[in-house]
Amino acid sequence: MQPLRRDSKLVDLSRKTYVTPFKLILFTLLALFFAAIVLWKRARRPLALCLAFLFWLLAAGWLTEPLLALVQRPPQNTTAANFAPRTAIILLGGGTVYNADDVLVPPRDVLRRIAVSAENYAACKRTALICQVIVSGGNPQQHDATEADTYLPYLLREQVPRADIVLENSSLTTYENARNVSAILGQSRYDAVILVTSAYQMPRALLDFHRFGLTPQPLISSARHAHLGVLPRYDNLVSAEIALHELIGIAQFHVYRAIGWF
Repeated sequence: MQPLRRDSKLVDLSRKTYVTPFKLILFTLLALFFAAIVLWKRARRPLALCLAFLFWLLAAGWLTEPLLALVQRPPQNTTAANFAPRTAIILLGGGTVYNADDVLVPPRDVLRRIAVSAENYAACKRTALICQVIVSGGNPQQHDATEADTYLPYLLREQVPRADIVLENSSLTTYENARNVSAILGQSRYDAVILVTSAYQMPRALLDFHRFGLTPQPLISSARHAHLGVLPRYDNLVSAEIALHELIGIAQFHVYRAIGWF
């Protein structure tokens, strides 16, 4: 299988409405500022200064770093996997992007997830009877292919046989990842279940899998770090957006569980 190439003549323009983290944070700050102007006209100048300072703290990394530290608190036993005779390695999706050649590819964080999953598959095959990689990820960004289908060629290149790869390509959220993978696991008996994802997603992913009665071994593929300095950096805004997204998701999980939705 080859990575998908996008035909520029057939691209749906609605697919380009995806809001980047930079735009999302800037939009939120501007919305707060204009709301404050309407409610407190006398305080518009100090509010504008405060919002500008907040934006700088995020972009320069000084507020992004503690946000990442808060969301990336590692659970125990995240550096080595324990294999069993029947082992399932769950690779969680993390989106898709178009590269400079308009080819749909995994983001950098996901490439690390793929590499770690493949490395552990190889290690598993040396000691276990059955090892499978379950790739979970649908198409929340409405690109030309699902996450699972996009990641498949990369696993094949890493010498993971197609017969040992299970694709779950309908999940749109981490909660759905856990729900759909739990259904797959329920059809087969596994002695060990290993969850591979980035450090920022792991806490929320474990909550969702526990919701469906699963206690996978967490295996962190990579972590994000802020770049501290004076000048604003786009990467820091991306990391801040990711951290805020995960923190809100964790809070949402606990609220939904408290009111009986989960």
